[in-house]
Formats: sequence, structure tokens, C-alpha cells
Amino acid sequence: MRLLIVEDERRLAASLAGGLAAEGFAVEVVHDGREGLRRALDREYDLIILDIMLPGMNGYRVCAELRATGDHTPILMLTAKDGEYDEAEGLDTGADDYLTKPFSYVVLLARVRALLRRHARGGGGAPAIVLGDLTVDPASKRARRGDVEVELTAKEFAVLEHLAINAGQVVSKAQIMENVWDFAYDGDPNIVEVYVSALRRKLDAPFGRRSIVTVRGAGYRLATDGGAAAGGRG
Repeated sequence: MRLLIVEDERRLAASLAGGLAAEGFAVEVVHDGREGLRRALDREYDLIILDIMLPGMNGYRVCAELRATGDHTPILMLTAKDGEYDEAEGLDTGADDYLTKPFSYVVLLARVRALLRRHARGGGGAPAIVLGDLTVDPASKRARRGDVEVELTAKEFAVLEHLAINAGQVVSKAQIMENVWDFAYDGDPNIVEVYVSALRRKLDAPFGRRSIVTVRGAGYRLATDGGAAAGGRG
């Protein structure tokens, strides 16, 4: 899932981005309100973490402008202010939740996950993706083969989740990178192969399955039936 952080305190922004990236999120950071609004309008995000006191345009205005365009991306507002009227103003402009600095990272992460779950339910999204005996649960970030839970790292799950959302369709390396790694990542795109190989070792090999198929020159396709018995090349 892709998150946008709009925060002018660079050390805080970097700390949040690092922590959330470690949880498997693809994170982009900007430090100016106007740039944050432009990015939010130009690109799709699953959630926006938005500071209120920003240069260029404050968070209240950014939030109000987004909502005026019909954008319903969940917004978690951050502020150094404290008081019920500040909170009320943030919520009145369309924010979904509000966190006052200083805050615990653990609390912020819990709020982010809660907002994503709430948004999925509100949008009619299924709590889990079921593909044969393979279950991918975005809310809990867990995967199962039948009744057996498969231990995945945050990034492995993020790759699997994107493949599961597009099950039956060919997904290119570029598409996976765009949705699982942040926009600024300029490393070797073959990193995707490393994670796909890890998923095959964990999801397929122990169960005699072949669920992730390589479509030569195009990308990968996750089987909608959870994968046939292993036997061909993938």
C-alpha cells in the first residue's frame, strides 16, 4: 500500500517514512503543503499523513481542497497544537483522524492500520482475498495455505498483496515496484525477482503448488485458484 507523508519537520518525516517502509508500505515524503496537494491530486495513495502547520499551504486547506475534488483518501492529521477546537477544525475540513505531537510511533501505526481497515470496509472491500486454498488478508497482513499460516516479511507480503489484488492478470515488475516501493527508489528492478522467489519458496514449494507464474517478457501472474500442482517451469 502507498502512503504520502506531508510534513515539514524533516527528521520526523524521515523517521516516519523509515518505520512505515519497514512495515511494508511504499512511502513518499514531501515537505510543502502545495506540493503535497499536487502529489495527492496527481497520484493515487491509500492514505495521507498530513501535518497542519506547513509552508506554502496549511494542512487544513490541503485537506479541504482534496475533499472538494471528491478525493476520499483517508487522511491522518498531525499537529503540534493541542485543543478540542484545533481537532474539530481538522475533522471539519474532512480529515479522518487526528494525532497531536509528540506522539508514539506505535500509536501512529495503529491509527494508520485502523484507517486503512475502516476505508476498506467503507468501500465494500473484502477483508481477505481468497484464491483456492490461499488466503491473503490485507488487514492483518497475513497469508495462509489452508489452515497453515505462512510467515512472510512485510515487503514479501506487500508484493503478494499486489499480485493477489490483480490475481489472474499479468503484473509487470514496473507495476510491482510502483506499488510496493516508493517513487524515489532507483535500485535494481531485479529486486522484484528476489521477492517473487522468496514467495515461491514459502507459499508454493512446501505445499507442492505453483501459484506465481512467470510470463516471459511481461511479468508475473498469480493463479486465481491458488496454484496447480508443481510440475512445470515458472
